[in-house]
Amino acid sequence: MPADTRPPAIALMGPTASGKTALALAWAQRHGGEIVSVDSALVYRGLEIGAAKPGAEERARVPHHLLDLRDPWQTYSAAEFAEDARAAIADIVARGRLPILAGGTGLYFRALLQGLSPMPPADPATRAGIAAEAQARGWPALHAALAEVDPEAAARIGSTDPQRIQRALEVYRLSGRPISAWQRAAAPPRLPCRVLKLAIAPDDRADLHGRIEHRLDAMLAAGFLDEVRALRALPQLRAHPRPLELPAIRAVGYRQAWEHLDGAGSAAEFRDRAIFATRQLAKRQYTWLRGERDLRWFDPARDGQRLQRALDAFLGTR
Repeated sequence: MPADTRPPAIALMGPTASGKTALALAWAQRHGGEIVSVDSALVYRGLEIGAAKPGAEERARVPHHLLDLRDPWQTYSAAEFAEDARAAIADIVARGRLPILAGGTGLYFRALLQGLSPMPPADPATRAGIAAEAQARGWPALHAALAEVDPEAAARIGSTDPQRIQRALEVYRLSGRPISAWQRAAAPPRLPCRVLKLAIAPDDRADLHGRIEHRLDAMLAAGFLDEVRALRALPQLRAHPRPLELPAIRAVGYRQAWEHLDGAGSAAEFRDRAIFATRQLAKRQYTWLRGERDLRWFDPARDGQRLQRALDAFLGTR
């Protein structure tokens, strides 16, 4: 097989508060890189402190892409992200710079690196029928039914994963085509670079939990609640009938802060709920990362030298 001569790019993945941003900044400065944010909160204007958005000083040191693309009352899809990210990466490569993709939004990484399947949208009637069958027969029985029509998907999906079983059966019943076939047909256009995929993830969850608490306390000290008060005062959000359903306000921390300012619990209770929500986000991110192929794992506290060697080998530097 001929060598891949495309220029390099780095994908820095990992759970929230694992240290991806600091590492991306250091590497970008050292290797002539530019950062492409892969974070579904950072696309929204006005989400600054609570989203840990890079500030003016960091942006002056290193060019950043895909920040502040939408107002907080607007939406932004994974498909839009993939298109915008491809354009940013092509521009960075064309200027001889190193793209560093950094963030924790798994769906965005999947849309960019693997593509999104143009499969049938959700159908409430079909879903209701599947749910009724599950109530009568149990999800393991529906998993067995899925195995008959789509053994590839059934092998990937656990028998106790109702959401994915339901979606796979829904797609098959709506289209007559297995969901695995839709997913295979979703190969995205080839990126103009070869990508080294790295997971920055502490081995010790207690370490990550401590980082989460420390970061939230720093955000509160920096005025996070005042930031949410300013969002609540925006006319477009004041007029919105269900602001808590907006993707921007559903971002971890923001939803809990919004509810606290609505009178739901004390400041201490808000802090506890925000920490719990952030830990749950990290847990989902670990689950997604474990399913990623060609991903190399590093503990930021223990594997610094090994991580640097992996980067140097990929870039061909010493």
